[in-house]
Amino acid sequence: MTRTDAGPADGPPRGLVNEIKDAVTTRAALLVIGVLALQLAFITSYIGAFHHPKPHRIPLAVVTPVAQLTEQSVRRLASLPGDPLDPRPVASEAEAVRQIREREIDGALVVNPAGRVDRLLVASGGGASVADALQAVVTLAERAQQRDAEVVDVAAAARGDNRGLSSFYLVVGWCVGGYLCAAILAISAGARPANVHRAVIRLAALFTYALVAGLLGAVVAGPVLDALPGNLWALWGLGTLVVFAVGALTLALQGLAGIIGIGLAILLVVVLGNPSAGGAYGHPLLPPFWRAVGPYFPPGAGTWTARSIAYFRGNDVTGSLLVLSAWAVVGAAVTLACAAFRPGVKPPAS
Repeated sequence: MTRTDAGPADGPPRGLVNEIKDAVTTRAALLVIGVLALQLAFITSYIGAFHHPKPHRIPLAVVTPVAQLTEQSVRRLASLPGDPLDPRPVASEAEAVRQIREREIDGALVVNPAGRVDRLLVASGGGASVADALQAVVTLAERAQQRDAEVVDVAAAARGDNRGLSSFYLVVGWCVGGYLCAAILAISAGARPANVHRAVIRLAALFTYALVAGLLGAVVAGPVLDALPGNLWALWGLGTLVVFAVGALTLALQGLAGIIGIGLAILLVVVLGNPSAGGAYGHPLLPPFWRAVGPYFPPGAGTWTARSIAYFRGNDVTGSLLVLSAWAVVGAAVTLACAAFRPGVKPPAS
């Protein structure tokens, strides 16, 4: 008689547990657990960084025409509860403006002893969150002395750059492109390159992508949307470096850990790097951990540099460019090393 049912031909019916074991491998289960851990880390990092912004030792110059009055003002502002300010005496308003534009300080209080209205100099191009925090803290301190402060923005964000966030979003976009490009290279041809030659090809492809992505990002943020002023070529160079640095980091982690390296790259760049970048909230407003590590991840270094290019004539970018260069060089070196010393790959004959 011909068999017509669609069930298994031999053996008893299998239980649900056995079906699950067949459908979900141990490797898949471990990867899902890793994704869950990454998700929880994402939630913890972002909420931890942003849930309670609080100003901490924001660099502020104090300018008065009388040395004794300057000392009194500095002591008064330094003694505010919670240490929201880091005041320091400056000889003149012109010197204070110079230091703001060179990113040595975030603002300046110019005291007018002949009246009751002082001037608070801020730079919203460096991020509106810090400028707003300075205004709030100084206003309260002034009112306690029955004084007031007129706010003057000496490095204002462009009209199309709401709250000075365009630099941050531009850098985040570049970072996303960097690790996605590296991830696609891994998915299409294996997480670990077969040899050094293949690793060089991947790095060359990544660099080509970084050149294109850097230029297009700078064009969109600048001429197309009119969101960021500043030198287009400098932004292009920065974008190329950010994309390549993040991509090289991702390739390196893939070389070390296989496909799991993509998750590790997201952990470093997205989970830790983005909330600590000083974008939505400037570094002086972040909790200690995020404030300390932010400048050393690509999003933080890139955001600082982009704002410097856009609003501060490219001042004070050496440190952040060195950070990005270190990620790029170390990432490329580790990628090549992993390919050279991959098990089963013979070194070239001498």
